[in-house]
Amino acid sequence: MKRKTIIITLSVISFMWILHTVSKNFLVDPEFTTFLGNKDATLSNVNLWKIMIQIHIILAVVALMTGPLGLSKRIRNKRPTIHRWNGRIYILSILLNMIPGYYVSFFANGGSISTIGFLILNTLWLMTTINGYLYIIKKQISQHRNWMIRSFMLTYANLTIYIVVAICHNALGFDYGHAYTLAVWLSFTVNLIIAEIIIKKTKI
Repeated sequence: MKRKTIIITLSVISFMWILHTVSKNFLVDPEFTTFLGNKDATLSNVNLWKIMIQIHIILAVVALMTGPLGLSKRIRNKRPTIHRWNGRIYILSILLNMIPGYYVSFFANGGSISTIGFLILNTLWLMTTINGYLYIIKKQISQHRNWMIRSFMLTYANLTIYIVVAICHNALGFDYGHAYTLAVWLSFTVNLIIAEIIIKKTKI
């Protein structure tokens, strides 16, 4: 699979998902009425949760915007300064996202099993990103590339959750809580499998 094909595909997916996420959560339903309506338990502080989920979404959007750019060999070779600053913004967006990310995990749809899944997802997202940073500091380009691919694929976790819930709940009629729990666990297992396929089959 060609590098250009991978980058274009990821860029298009990122762009479309950003449009969907921003329009849905900041224009169509800024109060998260639909999402809150599917929760099993009542939140003790709804306003704090809304602030945290909005910060979580904004930082995830930044990661989705900078991720594909970081995979561009042309920019990396001809505009190394842009590549480095883009990478710094990407890494910073994920580091800052850990606070709201872990917070909203404790109020996840589907209960404690979903919460555990989200805690694992956020930890994997953090660790893959940190590993990518540490390897570039050591000038180990290949390992840096591999870990950043894993990190970026985990940035797509919410998209995977959306797709799995749509299939299991809307199409197959699963209970929403069960569908959401399944989606959370599949979001990092499936995405990391895809990352390993990309790492093995391509030279980005």
